[in-house]
Amino acid sequence: MDSQDAITLLQGDHREAEELFEKFEDIKDKASAQEKFELAQKVCGALLIHMEIEEKIFYPQVRQRIGDDDLMNESVVEHAGAKDLIKQLGQLKADDPMFDAKMKVLSEQIQHHVEEEESEMFPQVRKANLDLQVLGAELLKGKTQMQEEQGLAPEES
Repeated sequence: MDSQDAITLLQGDHREAEELFEKFEDIKDKASAQEKFELAQKVCGALLIHMEIEEKIFYPQVRQRIGDDDLMNESVVEHAGAKDLIKQLGQLKADDPMFDAKMKVLSEQIQHHVEEEESEMFPQVRKANLDLQVLGAELLKGKTQMQEEQGLAPEES
């Protein structure tokens, strides 16, 4: 597995989430409840791991370096909102009429969050004095460990 910088790794996660949300949107009207549930479970699992490594590893180091507490605090609040929606989804059956609506809102929230990170936070991080290769290795280690703990195969990169 090649080392990649922290931002590249996080952007890879963002693209994966976007693809999974698009796939859900494509299949939601024709898929079985089981297929919808499994895809939702996959996207939510990936999001939870991504948010965890950002909050535990990436954000603390970035916060110290960029000095933009408003941006960092917003990101944490956005994560909390996404986690709440994921929790609500976990309490629904995939054939519940609210299931698709909650997935749509989760998708929109994540899209907004990704746009802010990539347009506001990441450019500041690139200018900050951080070793993004070392940070990327830490993120990958945390991600792989959580995937293994949850019985998920790490993605090939």
